[in-house]
Amino acid sequence: MGDTHETPLASASLEEDDTLESAGEKHGFLPIETNWFDRLFISVVIWVALSLFWFRFVEPLGLSIWISNAIAVVLAIFIVRKG
Repeated sequence: MGDTHETPLASASLEEDDTLESAGEKHGFLPIETNWFDRLFISVVIWVALSLFWFRFVEPLGLSIWISNAIAVVLAIFIVRKG
């Protein structure tokens, strides 16, 4: 007798969860599901890697690190908004 009352409620809650997930999904170019903080973290990691690369290979050629920072900021804005 308890099973007949629980089954409709369980299936109704599953249907509501499916509609909430599909309505909130946003598909970006990143191959993983992320929120804004994940995309911000990815941007910071890219900024650090780009800065290290810039210090090692590009700055000895005479280009300033500020150019690298500008590239990193533009990438971060793009990743956080579109990723």
